[in-house]
Amino acid sequence: MKVGVSILGIFVADTAYLAKRMPNIGETITGTGFAVGPGGKGSNQAVAAARAGGTVSFISKIGRDTFGDMALKTYAEAGVTPKVVQMDDMPTGAAFIYVNDGNGDNAIIVYPGAAGTIGVGDVEAARETIEQSAVFVTQLEQPAEAAQRALEIAHAAGVTTVFNPAPAEPFPDTIYPLCDYIVPNETEAAAIVGFPLDTLDDARRAGDAFLAKGVKAALITLGGRGVLYHTAGQSVHVPAVSSGAVIDTTGAGDAFVGGFSAALSRGASPVEAVRFGCATAGIAVTRRGTAPAMPTIEEIEALLQKGSAA
Repeated sequence: MKVGVSILGIFVADTAYLAKRMPNIGETITGTGFAVGPGGKGSNQAVAAARAGGTVSFISKIGRDTFGDMALKTYAEAGVTPKVVQMDDMPTGAAFIYVNDGNGDNAIIVYPGAAGTIGVGDVEAARETIEQSAVFVTQLEQPAEAAQRALEIAHAAGVTTVFNPAPAEPFPDTIYPLCDYIVPNETEAAAIVGFPLDTLDDARRAGDAFLAKGVKAALITLGGRGVLYHTAGQSVHVPAVSSGAVIDTTGAGDAFVGGFSAALSRGASPVEAVRFGCATAGIAVTRRGTAPAMPTIEEIEALLQKGSAA
């Protein structure tokens, strides 16, 4: 019986800088805050899924250094099973994150470090972990060929596949038919389909473009407008779930993917899993940081229960 969620992705140490705005080239400005913590899209998704009640394995590569120690400590605390290779000749990755201290908007530069060397051989070594999971998740922070091979292994084994095409890097069209769910945000979706997603009809048109390329379902996250779940036979707009004032949107997408995947692995219907993911993100954006902001299953269920009662 297939159980839980396996995730291929990268870990980086997030170095987050709060300021009123981004500096211009050649300019130095004074910030209003600073923090260092665990990050990387795949790693964040793994932590989110585990805290949301999933049984989670994370496949990656890290350096044998202080940031690598941070990664292992993060997984121990969150209940993630690390399937990671530690390298002696490459550092653990790091990310520069600017966060606007007024509205929580962010801009990010990622250096994947050791995880940037993840290749097809590393994926083959993790084959058993992927094949035994109920849901497999990956993104594009590690090389695309590794993501594709992992999706091929999962697809062939009957594992439900979730592909988060982020960051918005080019990837081969052969990935689309391997996706049970593709989960771009509105910016990533616009970059892929070639038009802005200003309205829900635009999002549905983008969803149709993804279906035409071979995916079974498109989940397009629309920030404060919620999520569009779009298949050949069903198109459902799931509103965002608010938990309070938004202070940091950095980990919102990862929180959604982690929560959605955890719910899906437990047998939730796709729309139920989308609502669960929206609640996960709705809590995460009220907190600073990425992995530390991910809510527990108890917090998520309480928020959903509160919404149902209202």
